[in-house]
Amino acid sequence: MARKDQTEDFVNPVRRLLVGVLVLFMLATFLIWRIDNPRVERFRMMVIDTVVPSFDWAMAPVTGMVNLLSDFQSYQRLAQQNSDLRRELQDMKSWREAAIQLDQENARLRDLINVQLDPQLTRITGVVMADSGSPFRQSVLLNVGARDGILDGWPAMDGIGLVGRISGVGEVTARVILVTDTSSKIPVTIRPSGQRAILSGDNTINPILSFIEDPDQVKPGDRIVTSGDGGVFPADLLVGQLARGTDGRLRARLSADLERLEFLRVLRSQPTARIEEAGTLLAPMTFPSAEVEDVTAVVEEPDDG
Repeated sequence: MARKDQTEDFVNPVRRLLVGVLVLFMLATFLIWRIDNPRVERFRMMVIDTVVPSFDWAMAPVTGMVNLLSDFQSYQRLAQQNSDLRRELQDMKSWREAAIQLDQENARLRDLINVQLDPQLTRITGVVMADSGSPFRQSVLLNVGARDGILDGWPAMDGIGLVGRISGVGEVTARVILVTDTSSKIPVTIRPSGQRAILSGDNTINPILSFIEDPDQVKPGDRIVTSGDGGVFPADLLVGQLARGTDGRLRARLSADLERLEFLRVLRSQPTARIEEAGTLLAPMTFPSAEVEDVTAVVEEPDDG
């Protein structure tokens, strides 16, 4: 009985000590992960580069169970989706023929006007490793980083529409701030009216469109693309369609499916050159000396009449 009491006297303090250390560690991790500072951000990216890739084997069973559950929930919709796809396939055959004709015509026109496509707008494809977001910050992690040439500010797309921009680069990983995050502000253009606006995230699936030049000239269903203003993003990247929310405000129905992000394309967006001084856009006109003498002789020749 005395030995049992001695064991309990030894175990209880050790247990309380371990619980206290664990609570302090979790509190410190929480505080570090919420500090918005460049040095802390580099420390977080270094920790992610070290820890996340080594936990792939541990996350494999969890990922497998989640995928299995998702496949089971979607099984009932497969039959309806199959019939819809068959009907859409018939429509796509006619559109395919029209697209081939347009592609051939486009190639002929480019050859006629000698169009030079932008060689700098290339892309890098990365795999979405994890969702590091929260109800107050929405972002994802990619398995590409500084070793792949990724830079802060580059846009990321899911193959259809704009997803967000690079914000935080590690050696082998990078973080993408989604367009739905509250810190995301993107200049956009509404087609076909050409109205400029700012796409502002508010942590909902449909970001807000604010500062529209003339709201009377836009309507739900209009296409939204990036404007390229301020050099934030390249111009004409598809964002989505204009819609009116339940609160009466104009919002964007995103073309990208943010709920099923698996692969993202990071565009190498090079900054455009800016003209700082007047007269640097066009070079002054120069004439050969012989032509200048001829022009002077004509001006100085008296009129016989």
